[in-house]
Amino acid sequence: MAAYKQFNSQDIIVSPLEVNKSFTFKGNNLTGSNVGIARYLGKNASFLTNKELTGISSSVQGDFREFQTTVYNSVKHLYYSNYLSSSDGNVSIASTASFNRDGTISAASGSVGKYSPLFYNYNQTDLTPYKYFPTGSDETIGVLSIPKNLFGDFIEPNSLKITTLSGSYIDDGEGRLKRINPTLNTETFVGNVIYQHGIIVLTGGSRNEFIGETGPYGTGKYGTAKYGGRTIDANDILNFVTGSNVTCSFSSSFGLYETQYKCTIDQNDFNYTLNPSIISSSGDGSIYDWATSSYFDPYVTTVGMYDNNENLLAVGKLAKPLPTSRTTDTTILINLDRQ
Repeated sequence: MAAYKQFNSQDIIVSPLEVNKSFTFKGNNLTGSNVGIARYLGKNASFLTNKELTGISSSVQGDFREFQTTVYNSVKHLYYSNYLSSSDGNVSIASTASFNRDGTISAASGSVGKYSPLFYNYNQTDLTPYKYFPTGSDETIGVLSIPKNLFGDFIEPNSLKITTLSGSYIDDGEGRLKRINPTLNTETFVGNVIYQHGIIVLTGGSRNEFIGETGPYGTGKYGTAKYGGRTIDANDILNFVTGSNVTCSFSSSFGLYETQYKCTIDQNDFNYTLNPSIISSSGDGSIYDWATSSYFDPYVTTVGMYDNNENLLAVGKLAKPLPTSRTTDTTILINLDRQ
């Protein structure tokens, strides 16, 4: 009798599984030690003259503060570097340099101060991203960072809602952050959501989308409005970053892999029990005579799975003992979920 039985490739089936969980955090719970959501203020200033810190610092959570200028420049480089010279949220026109015969490089005409869209900016959609980023001196942005143990693989699109004293912000499912104005019946694009990074950026902007309007692209819905001015001021940024009356709700998405193991007991396999009650009271380690009978069929109560070195990796418990059969195969299915 073999103590172990090897799985074959057809005995193992792996299936992907997506699970979601909703979260809502309010006030001080937002940055609590068991939550860890961080809020940062980014500022367009010289590091030589501005070394102000932003973020969380506590004896429980540790020091997660960053320089305001570092936050601003990091967000600009990662998510907005292709859009800095654009007035309508589209990708900037590339500025191509000329390579001269003498080895020097000349900038393209009119390219001074412009940017080349050669970076990967983690766009969430094939639609126009509408990425506005303030570049004026001392202008600020707000950043909310959700830890990965909360958002999982990504924030579920269309699930984000943030409420501050300045109003409510939602995502549009395409990576764009909108502020709702129920009085004017408008939703204004004011930032972006990087679902895979758990990052929400509040930048400002003035492109309005009128709720319920169905005009074609280029008419009333998107209009001719450019990102010419900011609808977010310094107080809105501070309410987003440091305000205590903040509520943040979202749904996380975790990708799991369900592995199903098919444990097949052929007829006459595993016809010996490991239950210690089968040992007789004779003291010599022998088993009871009735257990040696050809009519004896053990019951399965536990299935153990081992690696090639016979190390126990997992244990499956049956709800009730299962008798083995001498005439037919018995199949036990074990499901394991893992990330």
